[in-house]
Amino acid sequence: MTPLAERVLARDRRALAQAITLVESTRPEDEAEARTLLTALLPRTGGAARVGISGAPGVGKSTLIEAFGLHLTGLGHKLAVLAVDPSSRRSGGSILGDKTRMAELARHPDAFIRPSPAAGSLGGVARRTREAMLVCEAAGFDVVLIETVGVGQSEVAVADLVDSFVLLLGPGGGDDLQGIKRGIMELADIVAVTKGDGTLLTAARHVAADVSAALRIVRPAVEGWQPPVIVTSAIEGKGMAELWRAIGDHRRALGAAGIASRRAAQAKDWFRSELAGLLLAELQAHPDTAALIARLEDEVASGRLAPAEAARQALAAHPGARST
Repeated sequence: MTPLAERVLARDRRALAQAITLVESTRPEDEAEARTLLTALLPRTGGAARVGISGAPGVGKSTLIEAFGLHLTGLGHKLAVLAVDPSSRRSGGSILGDKTRMAELARHPDAFIRPSPAAGSLGGVARRTREAMLVCEAAGFDVVLIETVGVGQSEVAVADLVDSFVLLLGPGGGDDLQGIKRGIMELADIVAVTKGDGTLLTAARHVAADVSAALRIVRPAVEGWQPPVIVTSAIEGKGMAELWRAIGDHRRALGAAGIASRRAAQAKDWFRSELAGLLLAELQAHPDTAALIARLEDEVASGRLAPAEAARQALAAHPGARST
């Protein structure tokens, strides 16, 4: 047990922030320490409700999460929010403004908000979001919310991390058309329509009705579970209790065995992803293949070689491949 791990288990918030910074680090000298930390914390993880929240930019994710988070802390829960912000492809920088957008929740003693840059990761989920989630669980948080940037593959990415996936839809901008996008609907365990107040209330109700109708023809991911559609208003606090009740109902529908099975499948996917990353790093680090990879990249870019064939040539050139 490392000193940092002991401080995390003692629920030291400064240590929690340091631990997440460590596991997010891409510096080679930090990676071994991060693995040691996670190994020490792993037996104390798994006790939180893992909830993913995603939706198109502008749908009101941060506003809803703050209202929902304040509702949960009011019930006595300890909440961690892992908010992934988009990164600039040019500079690599990220605004990381969620603590500003969730100012009241950020000040609550039973809430912890950690913004992280997507840094180009596929699906708008930070590369080390899984590890950060485990660290938060070890620190005693019983609900972990993962908010993604909501771009393209984010729904798939966050669904592969959590027990319950909440899809947010807005009352305007054609969001009602999401009801016919079967792939997204099949991922959603719960749908929440945001901004259901004032002049937008009628539109929000129409979207909820359209999505409810669409969900009736979509095969549910959990046998016997029909994803509910909830009209919410972060400004009025409407729908927060219903949303938490729906998450609880979904977890009960999964059952302990279902949650364990879902997490086991996610862990296998996590392992395969890590293995693929390490294999690529090994190929790039070896002097015999690094130059070849650079040449193959140029051939792929120029259209002279198919990417699949280039990948096979790179793998075949590795000394380990020749000896087996």
